[in-house]
Amino acid sequence: MGIAPEAQVETVAPHEARAPSSPKQVAKDSLIGKRIAKLDAPDKASGKTRYIHDMDLPGQLYGKILRSSRVHARIVRIDTSRARRLPGVHAVITAADVPYQRPLGVGKDHLPLKSDRVRSPRDEIAAVAADSPEIAAAALKLIEVEYEDLPPVFDAAAALEPGAPVLHEGKPDNIAMTFDYSHGDIARGEAESDVVIEDTFRLHYVTHCCMGVSGVIADFDASGSLTLYSQTQVPFLHKREFAEVLGIDPGRIRIIQPPIGGGFGSKLDIYPFEPIAIFLARATKRPVKLVYTREEEFAVSPTRQPVVLRLRSGAKKDGTLTFREVETLHDNGAYTSWGATTPFVIMQTISSLYRVPHCKYHTSAVYTNNPYAGSFRGYGNLQGTFAVESHMDKLAEALGMDPLEFRLQNAQEPGEVTGQGMHFKSCGFKDCLRTAAGRSDFQRKHREYRAAQAKSGRYKRGVGIASMLHVGGGAKIYPSDGCGTILKIDDFAHVTVMTGASEIGQGSETVIAQLVCEELGVPLDAVTVVNNDTDITPWDVGVHASRTTFIAGNSAIGAARKAREKVMAAAAKAIGYDAAALDLRQGMIVRAADGESIMPLAKLLRSLHFSDKAELVMTTHYYEPPSQHQDKGFKGDVSAAYAWASQVIEVEVDTETGIVRMRNVWGAHDVGRVLNRLGIEGQVEGGVVMGQGYALTEELIVERGVTRNPAFRDYKLVTAPEIPEMDITFIETMDGEGPQGAKGVGEAPAICIAAATANAIYNATGVRIYRLPFTPENVYRALREGGSKK
Repeated sequence: MGIAPEAQVETVAPHEARAPSSPKQVAKDSLIGKRIAKLDAPDKASGKTRYIHDMDLPGQLYGKILRSSRVHARIVRIDTSRARRLPGVHAVITAADVPYQRPLGVGKDHLPLKSDRVRSPRDEIAAVAADSPEIAAAALKLIEVEYEDLPPVFDAAAALEPGAPVLHEGKPDNIAMTFDYSHGDIARGEAESDVVIEDTFRLHYVTHCCMGVSGVIADFDASGSLTLYSQTQVPFLHKREFAEVLGIDPGRIRIIQPPIGGGFGSKLDIYPFEPIAIFLARATKRPVKLVYTREEEFAVSPTRQPVVLRLRSGAKKDGTLTFREVETLHDNGAYTSWGATTPFVIMQTISSLYRVPHCKYHTSAVYTNNPYAGSFRGYGNLQGTFAVESHMDKLAEALGMDPLEFRLQNAQEPGEVTGQGMHFKSCGFKDCLRTAAGRSDFQRKHREYRAAQAKSGRYKRGVGIASMLHVGGGAKIYPSDGCGTILKIDDFAHVTVMTGASEIGQGSETVIAQLVCEELGVPLDAVTVVNNDTDITPWDVGVHASRTTFIAGNSAIGAARKAREKVMAAAAKAIGYDAAALDLRQGMIVRAADGESIMPLAKLLRSLHFSDKAELVMTTHYYEPPSQHQDKGFKGDVSAAYAWASQVIEVEVDTETGIVRMRNVWGAHDVGRVLNRLGIEGQVEGGVVMGQGYALTEELIVERGVTRNPAFRDYKLVTAPEIPEMDITFIETMDGEGPQGAKGVGEAPAICIAAATANAIYNATGVRIYRLPFTPENVYRALREGGSKK
């Protein structure tokens, strides 16, 4: 005999609220601002998480890539016959075996397999698929390549000289990209200036150092549809781009993202290893897994863009900034990835970090035979802020002003619009400056440490301050900067949120779950976030520009509010209350006025599902931020919100060895509103350490196009004993457009660490250094020379 679902059996999910035997008050509980552990933390901490290295498909082969042994050369001959005969090898491919190749990258100048010319030791010549990684590696050694060397060029300035080797036929001047921006009148600004300074800053190569190296698995099904297990940060954009590369319908490409062991921008572009894995899978009709070794990750992954930056700045004697004029030369490397577009962000710092009435900016990104650069956390802002904030200190000193007071005089207020068109609807800039300076006792220390420069002693202490401006509400660089959400609530009040936003370790799925809980009044364990499969999740532009909390958070809130409306309407009908008089709390439908419980949410949902006119609670929402595309002159309100931060660094300099120890960091961040205190603390602390490495220890050493330190043994990451004490304050400006008032903060903490460190070293020693990193060798040399060469 059948059992009526509600009449005889009442199944209760673990998180489901039971109806009380008598009415009781249910308190309104909020997760916003609390310290919430990441949803994926237990599996990661216990070792249950399966990264791409842990994944294997039935019948899987292993791919390896043969790279160029030359920096710049013509390919005369490739002989793969011995490799093809090796037992266990299933395919050996070169460009000749892949008739349909399309160039990759931002500049569409990068073929996956090179056919006639190599321009970098990274260049891919051939690839092998075999039964094991060892067999594949052995097969690579059997491939013979004959080259005809061509003259190389390793310096961006030299690449612009007449007669320099031309790296790409369509670019006879070796210029990959240029950027020009201006507002105001530079000549007028300089004429109004009482102080003008000019310096050249040299910024170096660093690499991402993700704990998980790059990798992909490519698998075609019997119908020819492709599934990619990819670590990309932009899966929906990559569907389209892979379709262009392969010449197939984007609808036949599915991207599944396994847990990602770090991104930081390194996975924003398509790189040759991914289509090469696809070519091998197509050739063998078997799944192919291609994962880098750690040495490959160092040698062939994208880098942070090296820049030579010349900056002229001026100010009036009353402390008012007058102008900034900037020219930058970017070493583009052999091909054009996202690193060439970092001027888009650098110019925002030049034009709009403090009030700048007159501004002019020019960049040339120039081809060389060096490694190409990609996207990296901060996206050019570390380089631009290093120069701007060094000059803020120099201008203050030239005017005889306190560096904090000089900054406060020129810092923006809420409501201001910059010359570039950025509208600071919420702005905690001055609060950040005052808070970081106050908590560090910056002004007193700065005076005392400066006075102590003349005293004898091996160890000198100094403090430096620097601030940053960055997008905090996405950046409209594509036709859409939006994100979609699909939300469903099942019969037991369990909520499944399908979001287009990717989780790359930043904790976005936890914040999205919190925001949904806030709207639907359910506990955190009643929410599951699905975010890793393009066949299931709705569209999103991807993880970049500190956008995910802001954009995906607003999208999730929109879907949750629609679901709440459906639930409250059904509850009002079932109970006989006005919907406005009801609320959702702790999985219960309650009376809003006093919190008195009425019935479990799950029971209401089952009554909807099993009624004569069955109804499911499923909603969709797409959030598009109210930002603008910039015009051809790079003017426009490109982000829905802007993030601010100020950091004070205290260092100790060993004047006999050049060793700089970062002792303390005080930071104040305008985050709009804290959503997950534990998560945002982790973001800031991790960003500070990344900025510390950029400032003090990290350098990818590239000599004549070759990476010389492709291992953690020789690439100096900051380790635990070197991490400074941190005092972090969050300024809550409650942004009107942000989810629950929040702004994006992912990139901000790393941006001004190097600049504040430079100012601290100067405060300690009286020596200004214009070149990163501040390694013992570089600092020792600068102290002996009285300042590094510009």
